[in-house]
Amino acid sequence: MTQKATLGGERIELEHNSVAWSPCHIGAQTVIGSDCSIGALAHIGRRVRMGAGCRIQGGAYVADRCVLGDGVFIGPNATLLNDKYPPSGNSNQWQPITVMNGAVIGGGATIVAGCSIGTNSVVAAGATLTRSLPANEVWAGNPARYLMTRQDYDKKQATLKAASSSDE
Repeated sequence: MTQKATLGGERIELEHNSVAWSPCHIGAQTVIGSDCSIGALAHIGRRVRMGAGCRIQGGAYVADRCVLGDGVFIGPNATLLNDKYPPSGNSNQWQPITVMNGAVIGGGATIVAGCSIGTNSVVAAGATLTRSLPANEVWAGNPARYLMTRQDYDKKQATLKAASSSDE
């Protein structure tokens, strides 16, 4: 007898109009705000707090006790750590990450334990953030360094959108 394998991709309705895509992991005592989306293969640890409108892409890892504000975007395969000296085995030593409202973490970025990310800031794809990022700044590289203001980033994004829509 042949058994059909389940490959996932099923939509899982959560409270407050939020959704997760199977397979993913959502830890115990995690609080998910309204209108959030968690992608397949994402790992959301225990006691994580997610504000309203968060978007967590597939393969992202959010360690236990991290705090995400409203409107946070975490790209695919980004990693938010909580143990600065792993494996400590002692949760009292953990330093969870705080991501403020409107922040963006690009795909494949790594955020080291104890860092915070300011309101409306951007960590570029593939960057490694080793210290706290102020509000309204864009950082890139390894280790991540200041690249531009969020205002300049948004202007570049708008220019690219306008150029691509004129090509259609």
